[in-house]
Amino acid sequence: MNRTDAPRVGAPDAPAGREPLQMVSTSQATLPDTVRRLMAENHPLFIGLVVEHPTGSPPPHLQYVWMGPEARWLLVDVAMDGAVVPSITPTVFAADWAEREAEDLFGVNFAGHPQLGDFILHDEDWAERLAPMRMRPEPPAHGGGRDPYEPPRIVQAPGRFVMPVGPVFSGAQESVRFLLETVGEEIMHAHVRLFYKYRGLEKLMERQTPNRAVLVAERVNGMQAFAHGLAFAQAVEAVAAAVVPPRARALRTVLAEWERLRSHVGTLAGIVESTGLSVPANLLAAVEERLLQQSARYLGHRYLFGLVALGGLSRDPGDDALHALAEAGVEAVAAVQAVCHRLTFDNSFLDRLEAVGILPPPRAATLGLVGPVGRASGAPADVRCWHPYAAYDQHPVTPVIESEGDGYARFRVFRREVAASVDLIQRCAASLPAGPVQTPVPVVPGVGLAAVEAPSGALAYWVRIGSAGTVDRCHIMTPAFLNWHGLADAVRDFAFQDFPIIVSTLGLSVADADR
Repeated sequence: MNRTDAPRVGAPDAPAGREPLQMVSTSQATLPDTVRRLMAENHPLFIGLVVEHPTGSPPPHLQYVWMGPEARWLLVDVAMDGAVVPSITPTVFAADWAEREAEDLFGVNFAGHPQLGDFILHDEDWAERLAPMRMRPEPPAHGGGRDPYEPPRIVQAPGRFVMPVGPVFSGAQESVRFLLETVGEEIMHAHVRLFYKYRGLEKLMERQTPNRAVLVAERVNGMQAFAHGLAFAQAVEAVAAAVVPPRARALRTVLAEWERLRSHVGTLAGIVESTGLSVPANLLAAVEERLLQQSARYLGHRYLFGLVALGGLSRDPGDDALHALAEAGVEAVAAVQAVCHRLTFDNSFLDRLEAVGILPPPRAATLGLVGPVGRASGAPADVRCWHPYAAYDQHPVTPVIESEGDGYARFRVFRREVAASVDLIQRCAASLPAGPVQTPVPVVPGVGLAAVEAPSGALAYWVRIGSAGTVDRCHIMTPAFLNWHGLADAVRDFAFQDFPIIVSTLGLSVADADR
């Protein structure tokens, strides 16, 4: 049975003739069996879990979100008739963090989950059972100040010890703590603890107008601001069934690929720096800085803030600026490829990446890895292909896929995607349509769901607009929530000196998680 308030999926200006949404309603008791059947039949990619906790009489609902090829979405809707819901993590391991988040922020108890509590809300600082994302949080049972964090130990061998790394780092590294278990020099298990700077941005969006909320979306992850703003805007546009002008669609494509280009160059620089090769790392960092300067010169902001608007873009950069960006992209990719080509003959570099941090394709599929990390392990998921948005239907993308799943495969994917992004920018810039770059978007009540392929992978926004014309609920499903799963597997059985290299090849974002 389909609910009447099933979300509209974006973008509404994508190719027609496809069945975009399959919504399955089930009970708490039958949830595990329903999920097992759907997984066997459809083999979808898990994206996230949305918790609706309204203030009125309707019961809370859980909506499990999957994405598949051919522009298909799969939603499993569960009306909660009690506080305990069966966990689907034993069947869909990618749902692990999503269920832990829902337990911490909404107080949903998932029976059968292997580890709940002390996740986003660190028990040393937050009241237990506060559930702050509910519309009416319960009074806290007690304040913070519990015993210091101590994760369950996995390694039980004699002589075991735990090496802590973080959460404080030098430079611009954000706060994250790694606890590496070992009995010698090899890492046998890694615990990851994020959310030291959890910001509650989804709560901040509530009661904001969509025009103001898009500014918050851009600030979830400043390094991928355009992708976040675009995903939010497309979700709101889906609610109103707004059709974005052709020129705006083309420009959105150019800007999304420009952000991907700059982001990937920065990731490549970080990978090379982690191997201790400072000269090529600095050369790549210089390329990234030139791209940032071009962004400021032609687009008004180094990280593309303020360009996304509901119904298109806030302004038109102009044809001359777009052609200049295309030329700058060609120069950038030539410089990147020259540095990377030399590295492929450097045994010191190859020894640190080849057969290091391996994520085999079957394991990557179990973990639900997305973006370049997933594609380096044979996972073909790419929102630009599965759910074309902006002008990707007119300029199709061929996913860059490797199969080895090691650090060098990830390095090659980032490198090849740099060239692919510049090629796409050139194609769009050469055929820019004329016309406006924005259309009015009426603010109407409803639910919208939209996804984009951010530089780090599939990024989805679920937005409910209320009768007052403001955001009632926004849930951000980031690639970080899926890809951080891969770290523990990637570092297992590798030496301590490999750890920073493996982390750099995964291109992980702390900000995407600490939203």
